[in-house]
Amino acid sequence: MEVSMDMLHHSGIQATHYLQASYPGSQDWFLFISFAADLRNTFFVLFPIWFHLCQAVGIKLIWVAVIGDWLNLVFKWILFGQRPYWWVHETNFYHNTSAPTIQQFPVTCETGPGSPSGHAMGSAGIYYVMVTAILSIILGNKQPSWKHRLLQTVLWTAFWAVQVCVCLSRIFLAAHFPHQVIAGVISGMLVAESFQSIHSIYNASLRRYLGTTLFLFCFALGFYLLLKVLGVDLLWTLEKAKRWCERPEWVHLDTTPFAGLLRNLGVLFGLGLALNSPMYMESCKGKQGQRLAFRLGCICASLAILHLFDSFKPPAKVELLFYLLSFCKSAAVPLAAVALIPYCVSQLLSQQNKKTV
Repeated sequence: MEVSMDMLHHSGIQATHYLQASYPGSQDWFLFISFAADLRNTFFVLFPIWFHLCQAVGIKLIWVAVIGDWLNLVFKWILFGQRPYWWVHETNFYHNTSAPTIQQFPVTCETGPGSPSGHAMGSAGIYYVMVTAILSIILGNKQPSWKHRLLQTVLWTAFWAVQVCVCLSRIFLAAHFPHQVIAGVISGMLVAESFQSIHSIYNASLRRYLGTTLFLFCFALGFYLLLKVLGVDLLWTLEKAKRWCERPEWVHLDTTPFAGLLRNLGVLFGLGLALNSPMYMESCKGKQGQRLAFRLGCICASLAILHLFDSFKPPAKVELLFYLLSFCKSAAVPLAAVALIPYCVSQLLSQQNKKTV
């Protein structure tokens, strides 16, 4: 088993070395793709756009992103996946030959286990939701015509083009092995497809959001503590990241497993608060909620304000404080996009209507 995994990892190292050696000028492109595939962009960009165009799709995006990333964390803790940038230094596979030279980049040194790829899994799940939503909105109950089939072909071709770019990016940056990104894409699509038949998320109460958030947190924390009592440290990758990363400043606290967990749970909890708030009911569910001007205003205001909000980085000197502030910051994102901003836009449009009357 160990020999076969070494061969699998060796082939992955060769793939990384080939991409880095053959396409050195593509570094900025692959860095951009890796940045674009981060779940932060789902929360700060895609979610506010989709929510105010089609609320059901926006809600599904959050659930797929959060549950998918939570499952990704559990899978990573179970599978104990290596990452190329440290495996190439620790393996005995190259004891008779020199190991291939692997470059590192500012986003290479993620601190969690490597399998499956979180970027690939998140990207596959999110884009799967968007493609199926577009097709469902346009096609509806109509009989598929050649135009619809053409649209399906174009959208699914674009979907797979994005996934290939994300996978190549993670391999190029030495953050993942090829089998890890493939597993991520398949897992992400399965998570997104499973939510196609779950309709209860669209009318979930605050109690359900709170219960789901607590369950996900307690399960992850309990799993971590149980294995720690049994002598298994699920944070074993932190030492490897600090040891083998070329630059200490490339090791970021926000890439640790618990940072990602609390960030995602904060978003889910914040969405539950927002959807069950009086401000949301008065604005998005009121008379203004159906107006195009209101929706476009909410989208523009949300993108601008959330962009400024994203620039706030919680201080990383005290871990517990960092985790707490990350949770609060994430919870504030859907609260702002779903409740606070729409309420302000609604009030502003109402004032303008009164002046024109």
